[in-house]
Amino acid sequence: MAQFESITRLTTEARNPATSEMDTLSTGDLVKLLHAENYVVAKSVDGALDDIARAVETIADRLERGGRLFYVGAGTSGRLGVLDASECPPTFGVSSETVQGIIAGGDEALRYSIEGAEDDDAAGGKVILSRHVGPMDVVVGIAASGRTPFVIGALEASRAAGAFAIGVVNVRGSKIESVADSCIVAETGPEPLTGSTRLKAGTAQKMILNLLSTAVMVRLGKTYGNLMVDVQATNEKLRDRAVRIVAEVSDTDETISRDALERSGWHAKTAIVSIKLGITADASAEKLRETCGRLRPALETRL
Repeated sequence: MAQFESITRLTTEARNPATSEMDTLSTGDLVKLLHAENYVVAKSVDGALDDIARAVETIADRLERGGRLFYVGAGTSGRLGVLDASECPPTFGVSSETVQGIIAGGDEALRYSIEGAEDDDAAGGKVILSRHVGPMDVVVGIAASGRTPFVIGALEASRAAGAFAIGVVNVRGSKIESVADSCIVAETGPEPLTGSTRLKAGTAQKMILNLLSTAVMVRLGKTYGNLMVDVQATNEKLRDRAVRIVAEVSDTDETISRDALERSGWHAKTAIVSIKLGITADASAEKLRETCGRLRPALETRL
């Protein structure tokens, strides 16, 4: 009984009075009711924006000095971390080593539920050791309840290794708050479907991870305005996007942009500098090296 009571004290596990009779509703009313709960999510993130901004500064500083960002979670939280990490290389041109997602139970847990994996705190610590996490790295532990053993073990091992540990949770006063260096809390409250934190809590977590990774990459110079100038042109769709980006920034047509991209190995920043400054691709690449890959200062330099 004591264990059951401790679980129900979590707001994420409480019954939501607004949806207590949702099985009696028409399909249209049911969908409207479920969607109404989504409006709570963005508001819950509002209160965490200052903590998110501080986390962005910490992550950007460490990544700029060669560190890495790890997301760690179980179940939905783990899948969301892996999703955000996997989208960073094509969007921002970073190595797959720079942002990594770790899920309890390993890759198989991405497709199949392996519920018991989240209870193994030792496994969380071991996976951190296996990635050789160190003082330059940041580890973000994601758990709606704030008490998932696998995530706690990972955060404790991360701090012991000198890494900066950040929690992303959906309740106040959780265990993760006590083991992390900082914690981002988005209180989403009772779920529409009692205890199913893949709903509001999961949506809030995705919003937070999107904010973290996008803002970090902006701080690292991976964008020019709101254009993804470090996009990896690995298929026809992305090559077309790269052409449009180069044409937009360079104020030229798509034929010239495509030609510059082909001469620059399909690296958009290099092509842009080449066109704007009227120099070769090799000279453009050198200018970008001088500005640590940041496009705006590279364009402001003169020969």
